[in-house]
Amino acid sequence: MKHLLLTLFLVGFLHLQAQTPCIGGFANGYPCSGYALMSNVPLSTFNANSSSDSWGWTDPQSGKEYALIGLRNGTGFVDVSDPLNPVYLGKLPSNGLDEFRGNWRDVKVYNNYALIVSEINGHGIQFFDLTKLRNVTNPPATFSDDGVYNGFGSAHNIAINEDSGFAYGVGTGTFSGGAHFVNIQDPTNPVASGGYSTDGYTHDAQVIMYDGPDQDYQGIELYAGSNEDRVVFVDVSDKSNPQNISSLSYTNSQYTHQGWFTEDRKYFVVTDELDEVFVGINLRLIIMDVTDLDNPVVHMQYISQITSTDHNVYVKGDKIYLAAYRGGLRVLDISDIDNMNITEIGYFDTWPQDDIASASIGDPGAWNVYPFFESNNLIISNFSDNGGLFVVKDEELLATQSQELSSFKVFPNPAKNNIQLFSSKEPIVEIQIFDTTGKLLFFEEELNVQQKEFDVSSFANGIYVVRINQNTTLKIVKS
Repeated sequence: MKHLLLTLFLVGFLHLQAQTPCIGGFANGYPCSGYALMSNVPLSTFNANSSSDSWGWTDPQSGKEYALIGLRNGTGFVDVSDPLNPVYLGKLPSNGLDEFRGNWRDVKVYNNYALIVSEINGHGIQFFDLTKLRNVTNPPATFSDDGVYNGFGSAHNIAINEDSGFAYGVGTGTFSGGAHFVNIQDPTNPVASGGYSTDGYTHDAQVIMYDGPDQDYQGIELYAGSNEDRVVFVDVSDKSNPQNISSLSYTNSQYTHQGWFTEDRKYFVVTDELDEVFVGINLRLIIMDVTDLDNPVVHMQYISQITSTDHNVYVKGDKIYLAAYRGGLRVLDISDIDNMNITEIGYFDTWPQDDIASASIGDPGAWNVYPFFESNNLIISNFSDNGGLFVVKDEELLATQSQELSSFKVFPNPAKNNIQLFSSKEPIVEIQIFDTTGKLLFFEEELNVQQKEFDVSSFANGIYVVRINQNTTLKIVKS
């Protein structure tokens, strides 16, 4: 059992905090390794009691980054372009409520529109013009949608191929729960375009224009569906005549939940949501070798040291980003995946209490992670209880940023009594000092000086973190 070292404290309207580094295995009470907490927006801010899927949108005009988060009663929009000070802009209310199936939303983005589905009967696809977020003057606002596609009612999820301009509703009441095709090239006029029912129910999917190593399928529109007990690969280029290419299952299959291609398209990474519960193994990922799409094979299995349930997984570069419910965010290095070597290199645990694998619908902890922002900030959505929306970042990237931008130096370091802080460029305006649990020990603001001395004689010997002007972090040692 993991324990909080520090009671989470609420600060202001958005529970905003300065970046909290991961020191001694914790950041503001959350277990971590290699990832700093930038900020946290709790569920109470959204006036919701649960959250689910999340996605991101980058405004092509301003470059601002926005988090989209599915809520029990709608979809929330947060400006995270300043990750230390996120701004909750407002909510798009749900198309109805349902005590059971209304607990979650799934959302994706196409051409500056959010597309939102739910398992609420009659929900359809809500379309929301994200450019409205540019002009919110009095947040939080209550938004209205910009149209609803009613070709299906409920849906478990939605996949979008941004290159083709097609959306794929999955787990709907149509096409035996398989893919429901929608032409969204004009988001104001979505057009039903058929579907695929041959392989039955799809829980989640990724759809790409194939550019991988299999020369037989270059340029096709490839649908990879997670279909409960197997993954199916389907050529959906011709919407009137989709063709199954192959399918693949694996040992101890309990519920094939979701998957994502590596960027070279050689592998497909799969999560099984229930194998940890019913087989009794630790968290597991199945890595499929799909270099020959006609004959995919299981390349390897990754078994974690933790016992929690895996949920949604994405690949960016040579890293896997996994939302693992009670295990939080897990980050894996796959640079040597060809030789069956996958290593966990970082985590941020948004559910500190335990890592129990559970079959309950809607485990607490990390439902989803979105790793595709250019800034490399990660957003994590927690299903219930503590949490809501987290913004975290790789500390190595933060350290690189700080070194490139820093004009600040400390001396002496280590120190016994007093430390001098110097700035060669920007003035020192604000200073914060944290201990290894993330507890704030010292705070001074409105300084506007180039040099500042502070007394650390009362500190216990050890490592501390000085945060300057909310944009630079330095480590100091009290000896």
